Amino acid sequence: MNSIHAAALQMISTPEVATNLATARRLIAQAADAGAQLLALPEYFAIMGAKDTDKLSVQERFGDGPIQHMLAEAAREHGVWLVGGTVPLVSDDPSRVRNASLVYNPQGECVARYDKIHLFGFDNGSERFAEADTIQRGDTPVVVDTPFGRVGIAICYDLRFPELFRGHDVDIWVLPAAFTATTGRAHWEVLLRARAIENQCYVIAPGQGGLHPTGRATFGHSLIADPWGEVLALVAEGEGIAAAELKASQIDRVRRILPALQHRIL
Repeated sequence: MNSIHAAALQMISTPEVATNLATARRLIAQAADAGAQLLALPEYFAIMGAKDTDKLSVQERFGDGPIQHMLAEAAREHGVWLVGGTVPLVSDDPSRVRNASLVYNPQGECVARYDKIHLFGFDNGSERFAEADTIQRGDTPVVVDTPFGRVGIAICYDLRFPELFRGHDVDIWVLPAAFTATTGRAHWEVLLRARAIENQCYVIAPGQGGLHPTGRATFGHSLIADPWGEVLALVAEGEGIAAAELKASQIDRVRRILPALQHRIL
């Protein structure tokens, strides 16, 4: 790994795609101007609808559409690596989309696509979520080779499945999310720090962070954690940027003094 400055961009997305794209552009520019070279937007950054089916009306074919055009243009304009949170892409089921995280290089080229594998299901009697109703799951983990190291991509609910993060020799995991306020208070930070500790890598986790116009509440607390599990930067609530330097020396040190990855049996 080579050291790099990174930023997790926290939003409170609305049902209006144009509004959200303008906010994302502004945050990307702010982070890039401050020196960030690897930037990540949250899950559903382009739309948080009043209904789960609202994203069907703005789905795009892979490689085309206003959401993807904005991501490519922003990466190219600012000369950064950009993880485009998630984008609703066309699937082979007209009633569902693929919830995809797209990675763009500084030339504005999409160099990787990860379709969310684990789909959130939750029902505590007062809150109910069933992503499988409107999302078609992916089936393939994705790791991207970059000039600064190997980057793995996961999305939100994937965080609860540690086996997804194992065995990929990754330096940085990027996990866009829209954790609910309920589950976030209970599990968000502890799970992110656990994934960083057990894989001895950095974790960049941009989230949705507050009360949305639709009344939905997301937990926020976008953060960057290091391989020792220390939180290097955090934005609790509201729109903002969590930025930090990801030092190659810290990965080297942690893996040298506690070579747990070499001690794995299974």
